[in-house]
Amino acid sequence: MNTRHFSQLPKPYLAYPKVIQGLVFKKPTGPKVLPQVEYVVDSFQVDQKHLQAYNEVCGFKNDGFIPAIYLAVLSQSLQMHMMTTEAFPFAVLGLVHIRNQVKQTRKIGVDERLTLSCKFGELKPHDKGVQFDFITTAKVGNEVVMQGLTTYLSRQKTEKKTTEKAKESRIPEYQLQQVWNIAENTGRRYAKVSGDFNLIHIHAVTAKAFGFKQAIAHGMWSKAKALANINLPDAYEADVWFKLPMYLPSKVEFLTAEQPKETDFLIRNEKSKKPHVSGTVNAL
Repeated sequence: MNTRHFSQLPKPYLAYPKVIQGLVFKKPTGPKVLPQVEYVVDSFQVDQKHLQAYNEVCGFKNDGFIPAIYLAVLSQSLQMHMMTTEAFPFAVLGLVHIRNQVKQTRKIGVDERLTLSCKFGELKPHDKGVQFDFITTAKVGNEVVMQGLTTYLSRQKTEKKTTEKAKESRIPEYQLQQVWNIAENTGRRYAKVSGDFNLIHIHAVTAKAFGFKQAIAHGMWSKAKALANINLPDAYEADVWFKLPMYLPSKVEFLTAEQPKETDFLIRNEKSKKPHVSGTVNAL
């Protein structure tokens, strides 16, 4: 395992020229192997103005603590540079973010000095291609305060179905909590704070070039919006599956199902009732 150290978070936009190059220069054929590398930002403090802007877009309170998902968003800068600097076997454009997990072991203060690291997980077969993970860890000193798992799908031709279907042990008894009117500019507002300027999120014109009838909301914004509207414990794990695209603008329902130490949640289209995001928060 090679380790690359950074004195500060690399700027995500610096990776975009290489992403565009990926449209011109095709990846070599043959066996797909993920680089054995870890990127580490050795010591940093969050920019509190940036955090406040993120909280405003997503709905979190400015309470002196860092949402765990915010650190997962910061790690996406490392992920972009890992995919464009290393011998990454897939085209970045076209990857589908299908799942995200964050685990917070305690509240993280905005003044704490952190170490943030990211590395590749394993390649796994999927019904629609191949999936892989990014593993993110945030520490204060030697104490792990946050862990994240980001799962992407690279669409490939497959000969047979390989993904095991998760068996539903129960269907949550969802209760409607809120109805949200999601504005058309949500993708642009979130892109400014997240650094994720994927064209499918920015405007209907650019989204149509990739086969979408309108721009779609960022999955990580949808997850953050849900978590911001749940009474989160000090230590928890939040696991989310991204389902159907949320077009912008859109009117959606936010539902929850409460159990001891567990909250299931769902974001779905108000009219069609089709799901955009489903997830679970478990107290640790």
